[in-house]
Amino acid sequence: MQVKVQSFAGADAAEIELNDEVFGLEPRADILHRVVTWQLEKRRATARGTRERSDVARTGKKFGRQKGGGTARHGDRKAPIFIGGGKAHGARVRDFNPSLNKKVRQLGLKMALSSHAKAGSLIVLDSFQVAKTKELKGHFETLNTGKRTLVIDGEAGEGFRAGRNLPGVDLLPAVGANVYDIIKADTLVLTRAAVEKLEARFNG
Repeated sequence: MQVKVQSFAGADAAEIELNDEVFGLEPRADILHRVVTWQLEKRRATARGTRERSDVARTGKKFGRQKGGGTARHGDRKAPIFIGGGKAHGARVRDFNPSLNKKVRQLGLKMALSSHAKAGSLIVLDSFQVAKTKELKGHFETLNTGKRTLVIDGEAGEGFRAGRNLPGVDLLPAVGANVYDIIKADTLVLTRAAVEKLEARFNG
């Protein structure tokens, strides 16, 4: 797949050949859904379980008379109203660490990249060297990017510092490319270095 390589100067630098095995696949909603679900589940931290009545080591003997004591008729020190008693409806340990086959994860990332290439919302830049936020904002307006733009470069360079304050712009190094961030972006911007690293990631 031949794609024009643009530059912030406004002129097309050259053309680049994108690997069809990475950028030319037909996206499948079921694969993308599985990978996004897995990715969001992996973000969730496991809650620390609290001790409930059955987990607390306190006496279960009735510690007062049924009548005449002037207090409630308690029969268990494990009750939640006592200090040291069990927690009522406490947090329980839940497993948010599902597994997903590595080949499926790789296929999902390829399909996410291919979906932008197929929709025409993929822009390839010669490089991402810019120092000023105002200057970068003008470049994005020239490139006609959408409301939410994801920029992936080979490494996190100086351009990342300039773009971190722009609303609707996310920046990632190639090693951090993931399905969820790619899919939710209206426009995907890749640099030459990012394309090379992504293709080498799958071919290596």
